[in-house]
Amino acid sequence: MPYFIITMSSSFSIHNWIQAARPKTLTAAYTPVIIGASLAYLQDSLNVLVSLIALLCATLIQIGTNFANDYYDFKKGSDRADRVGFRRMTAAGLIQPVTMKMAAYLTMILALLVGLYLVYVGGAIVLAIGLSSLVFGIMYTGGPFPLGYNGLGDLFVFAYFGLVATMTTYYLNTLEWSSMSFWAALIPGALSTNILVVNNLRDVDQDRVSGKKTLGVLFGEKALKWEYTVLLGLAHAIPPHFFVRLDASVWIFLPYLSIPLSLKLLSEIWSHEEKSTLNGTLEKTAAFMFLYGVLFTIGLVIP
Repeated sequence: MPYFIITMSSSFSIHNWIQAARPKTLTAAYTPVIIGASLAYLQDSLNVLVSLIALLCATLIQIGTNFANDYYDFKKGSDRADRVGFRRMTAAGLIQPVTMKMAAYLTMILALLVGLYLVYVGGAIVLAIGLSSLVFGIMYTGGPFPLGYNGLGDLFVFAYFGLVATMTTYYLNTLEWSSMSFWAALIPGALSTNILVVNNLRDVDQDRVSGKKTLGVLFGEKALKWEYTVLLGLAHAIPPHFFVRLDASVWIFLPYLSIPLSLKLLSEIWSHEEKSTLNGTLEKTAAFMFLYGVLFTIGLVIP
């Protein structure tokens, strides 16, 4: 029996694989696609099939990135025994390293195969965007210059889980680029980056020891707290822009119903005493992203 099949059978547990996919953070994949599709709906150009395939591709890319992160962090020794964050499947010995690595690459290949329909719809530019998403997803923690280990993780997340995902979804529906989709993309860009900010704030001590140069290691915890605050403020600045400059209705302010939750998150970021409490903050930040995105979408499509 091939070695991969042996390790696959010994590592197979639905619960373990679900945990490795990090389902509570997958809102970073859903939200930009939902917003991009809603903008297309405003232009009477919504293609439901294209949007659903874009959603599937975005989800597969994030899961593949998470699998790769689980594997490469283990190989680089970043997932230490004193880890405060959620349990990593490879480091915990629940999934064999070779199996996790194979799963990461197979998930990325599946995303590529599914995305070929989007390439058929959108052309060479979509192929280039898709391939770069796959490559940078692996390079986030893998390769000779891992982005997450060299202070570039935040930029990658903001760009690909915000600007790229939202604007490309809009393009695939309308076959044109739009400044409106750029402004809307700042919301998932900011809020998905905040998920990473909480992660880096929680792990700053372990990252410093393991040589992982996140922005928290490079500039300190207070810089991360301000980053979180500024990005949250950026997300809240988009509805007024749509109302004043893009002729949106007053319903565009629906996301402000989530302000009490955003204030609670800020309080946890600035006043937490134990790093372990940030696990809950991370989950709530991901949930907040989805809530804000859905409210923004509703505000967009209400006449």
